[in-house]
Amino acid sequence: MLLTITTTHQPATDLGYLLHKHPDRCQSFPLSFGQAHIFYPEASIKKCTAALLLDVDPVKLVRGRSSNLIQYVSDRPYVASSFLSVAIAQVFSTALNGRCKELPELVQTPIPLIANLSVLPCRGGEGFLRQLFEPLGYSVSAQGYILDEKFPEWGQSPYYTVELQNTVTLSDLLSHLYVLIPVLDDDKHYFVGDDEVEKLLRHGEGWLKEHPAQEQIIKRYLKRQPKLTRIALFQLTEEDEPDPDGAAEKQAEEEAAVEKPLSLNQQRLDAVVAALKNKGAKRIVDLGCGQGNLLKKLAKDGYFHKITGVDVSYRALERADERLERLSSSGNVQLMQGALTYKDKRLLGYDAAAVIEVIEHLDLPRLSAFERVLFEFAQPRTVVLTTPNIEYNVKFPSLTPGKLRHQDHRFEWTREEFQNWAKGIGEKFSYTVEFQAVGDEDLEVGAPTQMGIFSRK
Repeated sequence: MLLTITTTHQPATDLGYLLHKHPDRCQSFPLSFGQAHIFYPEASIKKCTAALLLDVDPVKLVRGRSSNLIQYVSDRPYVASSFLSVAIAQVFSTALNGRCKELPELVQTPIPLIANLSVLPCRGGEGFLRQLFEPLGYSVSAQGYILDEKFPEWGQSPYYTVELQNTVTLSDLLSHLYVLIPVLDDDKHYFVGDDEVEKLLRHGEGWLKEHPAQEQIIKRYLKRQPKLTRIALFQLTEEDEPDPDGAAEKQAEEEAAVEKPLSLNQQRLDAVVAALKNKGAKRIVDLGCGQGNLLKKLAKDGYFHKITGVDVSYRALERADERLERLSSSGNVQLMQGALTYKDKRLLGYDAAAVIEVIEHLDLPRLSAFERVLFEFAQPRTVVLTTPNIEYNVKFPSLTPGKLRHQDHRFEWTREEFQNWAKGIGEKFSYTVEFQAVGDEDLEVGAPTQMGIFSRK
């Protein structure tokens, strides 16, 4: 099995320092299942390529077992699999962990890198391959193969020759390969226990938490063990709070208590449903669906044909699923885990997107990523978006001056700020926008909620 890593960062031979493997030497390392060989097919100032050749011994794979001839006939010596991940961890351990004494500043510097995998099993096809790597910024090139040229009716094999290009740190590239190669193969050659959760979270730090295919990655990496999957999902969302989803629920309850005297949440939902119907939208994706308040209302209404809820919180989706199970008309509802700041092909093909009290939970530097995901990539015909009007906060007796309605709100906009932002979105991504007040409107400070209805030109 062959993996090559190429860079055009200059001087390109710095790759040898990062990998702790000298470009002028061929090196071999014994492994429990064979040998790993490191060499450099090319090493110049302008371009450098390091190769990891993994020689898996099929005899060692079955030694000590009650074996037969069938066990010796395997694709394991020839394809990228968990054997390659183990080799990366052992042979490139220093680079994988982001350490380099000679060039410490280069370790944290994104550089142009190309990884080539000669034979990569993709259980799920090229689409799943792209679903894993493209959200991480990779340009993916894949060449597929039919099972047998003499019998083309047998169809495509699950094997691909793959090239991945990105400007990224070497440690990130190795971490992505370490985690995602066994995920694509959907198998591991060793026992998966509690320690695998720690490995996954360590090598997934900084990217797995918000990856749109997070749940699929975790399930496959942990060999679909429900207990380990639940532990990993919980620990992944755990930050400073021991129970971040519980904290979010508490904060949401606090916000609801502030707005309850106005029945504002119900007014919002009614206004959103009316706007969706007015636009003739029947296939709806609710971004940041939470525990499914809007989904439940849409599911009860026979007007909508396809309803999808997306949220990053696994617990929120579980609660939404429990609530929707009680509805006999909810067969057209599906739930997906995903982050709203990463491109996700599952968001394509909807008439409208509902974004209800969501954007104010995003850090302002990440708001532009959300804008591109929704308005440039997904491009629904209609977007109905609501957000608090901070000017109205003086009307809430329980709010002290300057306090936002929710502890997790990163900002709350005035009417002018929201309208300027929305109009900028329209100009940039070819949408028209109309504004609607939600709730009783005060002459001086406006309504408690402001809603923008975006229509694609």
